[in-house]
Amino acid sequence: MAARGAAVTGVPYPAGGSGGTGLPGVPGAGDTAARREGDRLRFVGAATRRIARGIDLDEIVLGLCRATVPTFSDAILVYLRDPLPVGDERPVGPVVLRLRRTDRLRPIDDLTDIGSTIGAGMDLAGAAGATGGLDFSQLPLVGPQGDLPAAELCEITPGGALAEVLRGVRPVFGSSAAARAALPELLGVDHPLPRGNRAVLAPLRGRRRVIGAAVFLRSPERPAFEQNDLLVAAQLATHTALGIDKAVLYGREAYIADELQRTMLPDSLPQPTGVRLASRYLPAAETARVGGDWYDAIPLPGSRVALVVGDVMGHSMTSAAIMGQLRTTAQTLAQLDLPPAEVLHHLDEQAQRLGSDRMATCLYAVYDPVSHRITIANAGHPPPVLLHLGGRAEVLRVPPGAPIGVGGVDFEAVELDAPAGATLLLYTDGLVESRLRDVWTGIEQLRERLATTAQLTGLDHPPPLEALCDDVLDMLGPGDRDDDIALLAARFEGIAPSDVAYWFLDPEETAPGRARRFARRALTRWGLEELSDALELLVSEVVTNAVRYAERPVTLRLLRTDVVRCEVGDDSPQLPRQRRARDTDEGGRGLFLVNRMARRWGATRLSSGKVVWFELALPGVQERR
Repeated sequence: MAARGAAVTGVPYPAGGSGGTGLPGVPGAGDTAARREGDRLRFVGAATRRIARGIDLDEIVLGLCRATVPTFSDAILVYLRDPLPVGDERPVGPVVLRLRRTDRLRPIDDLTDIGSTIGAGMDLAGAAGATGGLDFSQLPLVGPQGDLPAAELCEITPGGALAEVLRGVRPVFGSSAAARAALPELLGVDHPLPRGNRAVLAPLRGRRRVIGAAVFLRSPERPAFEQNDLLVAAQLATHTALGIDKAVLYGREAYIADELQRTMLPDSLPQPTGVRLASRYLPAAETARVGGDWYDAIPLPGSRVALVVGDVMGHSMTSAAIMGQLRTTAQTLAQLDLPPAEVLHHLDEQAQRLGSDRMATCLYAVYDPVSHRITIANAGHPPPVLLHLGGRAEVLRVPPGAPIGVGGVDFEAVELDAPAGATLLLYTDGLVESRLRDVWTGIEQLRERLATTAQLTGLDHPPPLEALCDDVLDMLGPGDRDDDIALLAARFEGIAPSDVAYWFLDPEETAPGRARRFARRALTRWGLEELSDALELLVSEVVTNAVRYAERPVTLRLLRTDVVRCEVGDDSPQLPRQRRARDTDEGGRGLFLVNRMARRWGATRLSSGKVVWFELALPGVQERR
């Protein structure tokens, strides 16, 4: 069995006999003892290295089982605290130990796997049958049917025998008085205790507290444990406990990183008028799961939408935190309706306030579905790729700019056509740059991939947006995942000029009446006379509020898409607030009517004033709030 067990660690464990000094007067006895001690040290080194290779909890427990069974023991039981404490946490309530199980076992094909099977708490008789009839019927803790009647849960009694053994930290023989009092608490009181030194109870102590216990068992066919074996068990227990501590902390950090990354990115994309959106995010395969890549889509006044993609340098919790601050800043600036170049300028100032080494790249674009134009400003980010309806893909020529955080750099914006049916792809450099290719080679490969996909799906209609994102990510090879990847795709649909009506109204008392006539005329042209009463009433109320504070002409725009949208703009920055009017008040009910009758409504402050908007559902379309 020792020879077969040597396959586990590559080092045999010395079998039987005293491991102390040689017998006096016996030639070679000292050499034998020294050789046995050397074998024992090599075994401990190999076993602890195997345990240390584990990253998560299952790997570490399996490493302990496979390193020790059957080389050091014939079976092992591993009990861990439930739940396992993390870091400096001080668990409340009673301390409970649970027999550790795992679903990550290999098929049982030889003796080297029997230890992992038993260590995981599986049926011992089934394990023995899988190994060709290995007989464990004489193992001290094995019952008549060949099973392992160990308790699944154990609650440690304060001041009890098991608590005292665990507090002592050092492994003890199963035949000792302390162990014979403690084992019934751990394994249950309905089974026989091990006879002789054929069991070792080893506490598992992490960096701050005891986190469990391991029980090593030997069958009667092999020598019993001896004093030096307690030192081996102590080494195995110490390395296992420290590894479990490491795994728990790593798991908590990974969980925090995943949660941080998830909360930093949008839960879902908006559904603005005139554009369809899809996105993807992939963490790096060989670095931390958390990174600094982000994307965003922000609805703007006038049915426009801001498309943002950025990349904070580095892969750490700090990078993710900076990313979150920059994304929040970009959202705030977008609601002020600042030009794209101005947004990047403020982001640059914010990055400098965060620290001198806070660098990021960012691309900020604003799409207007009415004018079918897009304005793009760039801060050191890879250029976007535009896939036209006919299947032609082009890399847009946008000013490269300097990264955010450099400081003292002017950003330049460019305005380009955004034809209906075209698809704009924004991405981070992880998609196009790796150790195997430079960024411009990757960009060209991306352009060719988009063109090929469009040709496969037909040139008379664009490829499905979600499938297009998946196809783009399929271009990544095994060595291309050096960085995390953010991807944002926008399919331009636009709003036809025939679905837009636009007027200027002087801020005078006749403006509400003129607004009602204009709205009625537009609805008649669109064949939506059924909405006339509601639209005229709400337009009159909103225009009346605008005229009350405006000094310059008020703008009125109606858009027909899947809803009828009305937008009223003026030069007053004060946003309207809904309030409950008293019975004696002559006014104050306008926004109450808008809130009750409109599908949705809102108000946005602009650099030149504000826009108040509302939407009405089309006749025959179910109203959604």
